[in-house]
Amino acid sequence: MVLLFDDAKKLEKAVGEEAAEVIVHILEKQDEKYKQELSTKYDINIIRKDIAESEARIEAKINDVKAEINAGKAETIKWVAGLLVVQAASIAALVKLL
Repeated sequence: MVLLFDDAKKLEKAVGEEAAEVIVHILEKQDEKYKQELSTKYDINIIRKDIAESEARIEAKINDVKAEINAGKAETIKWVAGLLVVQAASIAALVKLL
């Protein structure tokens, strides 16, 4: 917050010269603090870049998990098909014996 010359003079008239200087000093300190807390376009672009990188890493991990799931599905299908063949052979052998 920037005090205009007229505002400073009005403040000086209202509270006195010393008090006005103290008030102006406090307001300037608050203004500096506020400006330090503001994000710039550069800060926002850095955050956007970090978010994009994080999204890419997450997407890669999701793809890895999907690949593992698909591999597990294929392995399960192989085992089930093998067990079905063994079961059919066992049943055929039992039927032949009886």
